[in-house]
Amino acid sequence: MEDDCKSSLNFFSDQQLCYADILAPPEAIARIQVAVLNFLRILTSPAPAISDLPLVTRKSSNRRFNQGLLTQTSWIFLTNALCTRSLSRPNAARAFIRVWKLMAMCSRILGLDKKVTQRELFYKLLCDSPDYFSSQSQVNRTIQDVVALLRCSRYSLGIMASSRGLVAGRLQLQEPNQEVVDCAACRFSGHNISGDLNSLEKLMMKTDARYIIVVEKHAIFQRLVEDRVFNQIPSILITARGYPDIATRILLHRMSRAFPDLPILALVDWNPAGLAILCTFKFGSIGMGLEAYRYGNLVPVYLLLNNNLLLRRKKLTRSISLCRVLACNVKWLGLRGEDLELIPEQALVPLKPKDLQIAKSLISSEILQENYRAELTLMVESGQRAEIEALYSQGYDNLGKFIARKIVQANYI
Repeated sequence: MEDDCKSSLNFFSDQQLCYADILAPPEAIARIQVAVLNFLRILTSPAPAISDLPLVTRKSSNRRFNQGLLTQTSWIFLTNALCTRSLSRPNAARAFIRVWKLMAMCSRILGLDKKVTQRELFYKLLCDSPDYFSSQSQVNRTIQDVVALLRCSRYSLGIMASSRGLVAGRLQLQEPNQEVVDCAACRFSGHNISGDLNSLEKLMMKTDARYIIVVEKHAIFQRLVEDRVFNQIPSILITARGYPDIATRILLHRMSRAFPDLPILALVDWNPAGLAILCTFKFGSIGMGLEAYRYGNLVPVYLLLNNNLLLRRKKLTRSISLCRVLACNVKWLGLRGEDLELIPEQALVPLKPKDLQIAKSLISSEILQENYRAELTLMVESGQRAEIEALYSQGYDNLGKFIARKIVQANYI
């Protein structure tokens, strides 16, 4: 079964999909120990050397994008192209040492059966190895290096997600042996999404909602919760307060599995950053490295299809296993170009250089579907951007009416 599953990861022009395994602490410690033993074996061999660290590269050139064979959902993944961290190269030597320092810290954390956030890990490393870790970004990059080396998730290494996400509306959550949390009873702040990925996987959920609405901005989320929009439009509201963190994406993924019939609709600013946030929820992010596959709102389900499906390729018919994408097909509710007629011209804001950078990156990406590409082209050609708050020009209750009208008309793409 395992061999069949592994062989199934060769697909789309025979490019192997690489992803991070989710391991129990003893298995993660074992992978760290194997890395150490391999390093020592080469160091103490008759021709001793300091071996390079082979990492799955996270560059865009190693990114692949494909549409599901069995569904309309699309996703991003990495293939098995490698790069290295080397002590012999001056520009990579410090990164090489950081990898070993971080693995040593993770081994200690796992040995204590503890979990730490990335921020807590930064301060531990700052105190332990101040010459090598001086910023959070260095820690974040090194975590990705270790994930790419050991091919296991950060959670397997004892590192919890630092969640910024909130959820509200017609959703009840319950962890095992805990009280039920009614997200409709939470005040305008909403319910904080846990950064404990294991807890998120064990959540029991109930809803009578008909829609899931992903909200880009915290202030808009608060307004919708305060106005109890989820009572007028039976819905669940979720926000990551900007670019989505892992925990928020996992909870959205869990909801998409638990409630597969609920449309997932995104409310974002009409600008390149808003579209980039939507695409991250929809397709995943290569910034997540090998974890992009795990947390791009899809889940691998290995199906032995010996009697159900035969794939004819190069005149060869053979049984295969497929990684099936479960639906988490985020639709773009607004703002879109057609909504600009609802916004006063003086409320439109010129695009910033950062907007144009994001637009350039998106427009060159194969992930962007044609109607999204047309919206992005319109943004760039107009040189303007519109924020959701601009809808308040017609009254503070206008936002809820706007959402309700779009949903009733099924006006989302």
